[in-house]
Amino acid sequence: MTAGGPAAGPASTGDFAVRVAGVTKRYGNHVAVDGVSFEVPTGVIYGVLGPNGAGKSTTLRMINDIIAPDAGEIRLLGGLRPGREAAAHVGFLPEERGLYPKMRVSEMIAFMGELRGLPARDARTRTGAWLERLGLGQWARNKVQDLSKGMQQKVQFAATMIHEPELVILDEPWSGLDPINADVLRDVVREQKAAGRTILFSTHLMEQAEQICDHICIIARGKKVLDGRLADVKRAAADEGRVALGFVDAAARARAEADGGPLADRALVAARHAGRGGLDAATDVEVELAAGADGGRLLAALVAAGAGLRRFEIVTPTLHQIFVDKVGVENASVAARADGAPEGGRP
Repeated sequence: MTAGGPAAGPASTGDFAVRVAGVTKRYGNHVAVDGVSFEVPTGVIYGVLGPNGAGKSTTLRMINDIIAPDAGEIRLLGGLRPGREAAAHVGFLPEERGLYPKMRVSEMIAFMGELRGLPARDARTRTGAWLERLGLGQWARNKVQDLSKGMQQKVQFAATMIHEPELVILDEPWSGLDPINADVLRDVVREQKAAGRTILFSTHLMEQAEQICDHICIIARGKKVLDGRLADVKRAAADEGRVALGFVDAAARARAEADGGPLADRALVAARHAGRGGLDAATDVEVELAAGADGGRLLAALVAAGAGLRRFEIVTPTLHQIFVDKVGVENASVAARADGAPEGGRP
């Protein structure tokens, strides 16, 4: 990339990229966001995660000063107020896409750059670099309306990035993208982090978030459920004690599950769950360890009982599993819908 293209880094940063403190937003009797607080460090990929209608888009709109909070405070990039103070340093991709369908693709992106204060020549140079990076070079002279929905989304992403913002905010950026274009967008987001930018995005797609996030914040029904470094969140969930067991044969499993056997010992095992099957067919049963128990004690008890094992593994749950545990099966089933599903009930 050229020095003025997508690889160039930010001019400056603060000690934090986003600080949201006790923010609340109401629409009539409905509380869309209820006292939410979190802080986004500079130079990370941060995911605001939750079911459809959880308040994610409302939160991002407040961060961008599109709507004002009813209570609480938001500061960006070390202390700037959302809106006029921070606008030149922020790029925002809204969930509701907004492009001029009759404009040519290259003109559309360059126009957005000029609106952000770029000289026309710089806007054209950066437009060319972004079109090539996103695989849209051959479509530069086509009208926006000639492109597929996914390609239009990449055009809007380029328009979001054209002024090289320090803080990049993306609302449901993977919604509607096919797997190949989703991979392209993930790679570009990682490149922007490597260039020193901060990326804050919302999604209800846990698999996408797990592949890319450094930090996460899960919200449901307008309230924060948890936040922190993704690695720490997963480690804490693993420490809660869930063990996957695979037995050498049916007799070994019967010895483990018999009255008086290790898996029937409430001092060791709080609950048992069926194995997941499929790619995880080596697991016959998953157990939750009792309070105060640990994997070593359970393993020793199984060996002593003659329950031969072919698998004994402390389970590190996926982000989707953590999400289900925290927000509940009913909410998680909404969040697990395919890309492009409408977010019903969102204000």
